[in-house]
Amino acid sequence: LQFTEEKLGQAEKTELDAHLENLLSKAECTKLWTEKIMKQTEVLLQPNPNARIEEFVYEKLDRKAPSRMNNPELLGQYMIDAGNEFGPGTAYGNALIKCGETQKRIGTADRELIQTSAINFLTPLRNFIEGDYKTITKERKLLQNKRLDLDAAKTRLKKAKVAEARAASEQEVRITQSEFDRQAEITRLLLEGISSTHAHHLRCLNDFVEAQMTYYAQCYQYMLDLQKQLGSFPSTFLSNNNQSSTTPAQSVSTPSVLASASASLPSVSNSVVTSGISELKSSSGSRKARVLYDYDAANSSELSLLADEVITVYSIPGMDSDWLMGERGNQKGKVPITYLELLN
Repeated sequence: LQFTEEKLGQAEKTELDAHLENLLSKAECTKLWTEKIMKQTEVLLQPNPNARIEEFVYEKLDRKAPSRMNNPELLGQYMIDAGNEFGPGTAYGNALIKCGETQKRIGTADRELIQTSAINFLTPLRNFIEGDYKTITKERKLLQNKRLDLDAAKTRLKKAKVAEARAASEQEVRITQSEFDRQAEITRLLLEGISSTHAHHLRCLNDFVEAQMTYYAQCYQYMLDLQKQLGSFPSTFLSNNNQSSTTPAQSVSTPSVLASASASLPSVSNSVVTSGISELKSSSGSRKARVLYDYDAANSSELSLLADEVITVYSIPGMDSDWLMGERGNQKGKVPITYLELLN
């Protein structure tokens, strides 16, 4: 009745003090954002909604979800199988196997990131939502009930006409007031714990960042090793399949972060350009060269290449430093030096 009359504006309502109101809104705000961050972190770590639901169901049943290959592991397995099928002795087959092994390592790092983040970051956040915040909600409801009791007693006191009824009503107001004050104090103490929740979640956030740093550092190292194993990918790979595109692949802008990261890598041309090529460029002679990778000519001035074939190469004065002239029988055209290995 008291609640209904308040809503209709027919009864007075005891307001909570400003400090308690502030604490309540801080707790609500913390709950709202903790939930959003928690859910989006889950999406980031496991983008597949079906897998997330499955894990949730197994968790509720207190059982371990069946172990399945994750996406990088699956891709890695396909690459390894394809490489074995094409022949580990061929350039492409060998490269596929190496790439597949690296993808599998990334898959393992992925698992470790998910596991560490779940323990150090997601679990504490979930514990707050399902534990501390539920307690706060329960005590807050109790406070609301105590306030309604107090205001109902105040209303009865106002309406009491005879002295006896007034005395009984005053006694009721005193009791309900002290119960309300006690519950307000309990609620306040719980809400003041939100500051230490923030401090705890800050430590958890640092752990999450640490786990991500480890993961990205591992992935970077794996890719670096893979690039070395493959003799580093030629820069001209980019233009292989882009003949129809209007902008040359080389002109695609690189984010500054990547640019600074790649500054520390051995440059592609340096690792492949041997002293033999510089000798060849300064002399007017020709040399035999083995083709390392397939290459599709971008136009009629270039020569298409097949991996493992041997061609004759020589330099022409004024030619771009990244190219040589290549000859195969009566066919001739420009070839990128990063695709070649000079033979003695």
